[in-house]
Amino acid sequence: MVYVFSDCELDSERRDLRRHGTAVHVEPQVFDVLQYLVRNRDRVVTKDELLQAVWNGRAVSDDALTSRIGAARRAIGDTGEQQQLIRTLPRRGFRFVGEVRQEPSHPRFDAAGTFAPAGGPGALNTAPPQELKFCRTSDDVHLAVATVGVGPTLVKATNWLNHLEYDWLSPVWSPTLTRLAANYRLVRYDGRGLGLSDWDVADLSFEAYVRDLETVVDTLGLGRFPLLGISGGVALSIAYAVRHPDRVSRLVLVAGFPRGWFKRGSAAEIAQREALITMIRHGWGQDNPAFHQLFTSLFVPSGTPEQHQWFKDLQRLTISVGNAARLARMFGEIDVAELLPQVTAPTLVMHSRGDARVPFEQGLLMAREIPNARFVALDSANHIVLSHEPAWQRFVAEVCAYLNDANE
Repeated sequence: MVYVFSDCELDSERRDLRRHGTAVHVEPQVFDVLQYLVRNRDRVVTKDELLQAVWNGRAVSDDALTSRIGAARRAIGDTGEQQQLIRTLPRRGFRFVGEVRQEPSHPRFDAAGTFAPAGGPGALNTAPPQELKFCRTSDDVHLAVATVGVGPTLVKATNWLNHLEYDWLSPVWSPTLTRLAANYRLVRYDGRGLGLSDWDVADLSFEAYVRDLETVVDTLGLGRFPLLGISGGVALSIAYAVRHPDRVSRLVLVAGFPRGWFKRGSAAEIAQREALITMIRHGWGQDNPAFHQLFTSLFVPSGTPEQHQWFKDLQRLTISVGNAARLARMFGEIDVAELLPQVTAPTLVMHSRGDARVPFEQGLLMAREIPNARFVALDSANHIVLSHEPAWQRFVAEVCAYLNDANE
């Protein structure tokens, strides 16, 4: 997201601040302080809240915070005397008082198709618009489907949290999705119960989710295509590939599991996951710092404040409290391990070594049991690999190279 105010532009995704169109260098903590104040401009932000958001609650001196506020003011042409943009409210905190306009920000790629952060070399292109449409399942559920890009078709299975429009602009998913759409006709859809698809549905079973993927493929009239599964979408992709070996040319399975936590877990892990579902029922979509810290630490522990905020917003926009809990349990009870030896499509399995959401061993299990599968370990602590990590470059390079081999 780009926040435009006064003579400045703050690009949260590229972590880029510009005045009069010229880049302004600021230290990371100064950028985080400014970004947090801009995002929460509708209210007063307390000192303790800033310390938690920027320093993760670590003990820092008042002088350190005052120094970062002063640096943020100087970077945007404000002063402590004028306080035209950042206002100090004694004994209460700080508030951004400038008028702000929000604009979407898309990832940029150089001429070779590599992600280029702000200021990087190369020709830069913005992401193309998606084409959104709906299809109807046999039990009368409307599924939202997005297609974007040109070239060979690539289908991405839905996962637990999906929103076609929000993901397309998010700092977590957008770099990967835009990179894929630069080379392929990317087909995505929101699963039943979430995103832009119908939320009020009776059947939220794994079998219904597999049938939804079949509905999307059949409605679009797709022939033979590669299938991408990420996280919960991995098991769906495996089940579909075994049922329709004639349709799936290649499988790419990322951060997934053949057995959900209820099927694979120890008594301690099951108890922890049950506790998480209880927290979902009481903390989903609410301003609960403890829940958000736990939730983001499972998915993107090394994410930026902007990416953590996206996960917080994701809850409110993507799914209801009830559906979130129902789907968390449904994915926990998945078991497609017996299908792994039946996969005939060439398969690439990728998994982050430090994934706290899904054990690394689940990726190894798939690579061992799927005939001739190729395995790539990613040096990341994140369940969803993020574009600012070195591992992200390898992730997209491996995926594109594997898919391109199928088209030669």
